[in-house]
Amino acid sequence: MKVLFATVLMTLSSLLAAAPLPDWVSPRELDHPRLGQVLDTGNGEWLQAAELLERLVSEPYVLVGEKHDNPDHHRLQLWLLKQLQARRPQAALALEMLDTGQQAAVDELQKQSLPDASVLQQRLHWAEGWDWALYGPLVRWGLATPDRLLAANLTREDMRALYAEPVPLATVYDQRAREQLAEMMRDAHCNQLPEAQVPAMLAIQQGRDQRMSAVLAAAPTPVLLLAGSFHVRKDLGVPLHWSAEIAPVVLMLVEAGADLPGAGEADYVWVTAATAEQDYCADIR
Repeated sequence: MKVLFATVLMTLSSLLAAAPLPDWVSPRELDHPRLGQVLDTGNGEWLQAAELLERLVSEPYVLVGEKHDNPDHHRLQLWLLKQLQARRPQAALALEMLDTGQQAAVDELQKQSLPDASVLQQRLHWAEGWDWALYGPLVRWGLATPDRLLAANLTREDMRALYAEPVPLATVYDQRAREQLAEMMRDAHCNQLPEAQVPAMLAIQQGRDQRMSAVLAAAPTPVLLLAGSFHVRKDLGVPLHWSAEIAPVVLMLVEAGADLPGAGEADYVWVTAATAEQDYCADIR
């Protein structure tokens, strides 16, 4: 009996062994000593990806921050989703890249036979600003595997309304957070943003984080959100507006060579290869 029990345990262990990480496709920092490893910011411990899985498998709410144009971030996200699914059912996947006005179109496609890329994008009313080559595999997984794929962002109409009549930042933001967010808005607009427009952009940022927080808090669990890194930060984003009883776990994907977030910003930091250096403001100077 003991031999049989041990055999079963070995079989289960083999089945649940983490698959190898996908090959890196970004060209920089491939020789970084921490490439592919995960920092536990709470105690400074470095983990392997398989150890991260065991930390996340029982968490009902996981927020994953990304650099939008890094293909390795999206490949790791899909790896993470598949590996967690192998250990327990993933109830929902929420995306910043879909706004709540698209939820009806998403629901029509959930668990259905999916068309080719061009038709699928049309039916979802996919926004051109999000590179389908990067997000398409994640969307298809979200439509086919969990119970729900959730649109988590504000609609364009919501954003226009906030731009026209900005809502002041809530008291959950301390002075440091307010200054960081304002500086982030200036940097995102290559320091070309008129100062008079900063309050409107901050109102939109706050509204997006509030919407994502509300969508996740109401979602079936376990639920995982994919969003830009600033949106998931504990000191600036979605966690500030959290209403569910159990706090979300924040995992940030960060390119090797960049400054690593601390415990006040994220719970875990996954070090990835880095994209080619690019001047995003060159065309508007």
